Amino acid sequence: MAPVRILLVEDDASDEPLTRRALERDLVQDAVLVARGGPQGLDYLFGRGCYADRDTTEQPQVVLLDVNAPGPGCLDVLQAIRADHRTSLLPVVILTTAQAEADSLGGYRHGANSYVIKPADGAELAELVGRLARYWLEVNQRPPADSG
Repeated sequence: MAPVRILLVEDDASDEPLTRRALERDLVQDAVLVARGGPQGLDYLFGRGCYADRDTTEQPQVVLLDVNAPGPGCLDVLQAIRADHRTSLLPVVILTTAQAEADSLGGYRHGANSYVIKPADGAELAELVGRLARYWLEVNQRPPADSG
């Protein structure tokens, strides 16, 4: 199995296949893991539950975190990511369908690296996801390993 380069924490069953196809089309090819909600995403990152045998020293390059993912709130998931030395520097992009200034401000205050509004149109969503992936995988420089 290829290493996971993008962890997509997604709640919308209709958005997930489109988002996955956009990510895997040219950029990631089988290196996307979809978590059905915050608890599953945190289990993956921290090597718990069905991911207990995973090497947590190998983390994805970016987490795409849907605001409405089931389970704990998006900000709770983000706080858990920022609180653990293994993931504290991991880039997290919050995705949402509605623009709410309070959500955006809360996301940034809790350590989000980016806050992105998902377009309703499927083709526009695919284009946006492709641009996000290209930036985080090809342009952005990862932080050095944290010996934390």
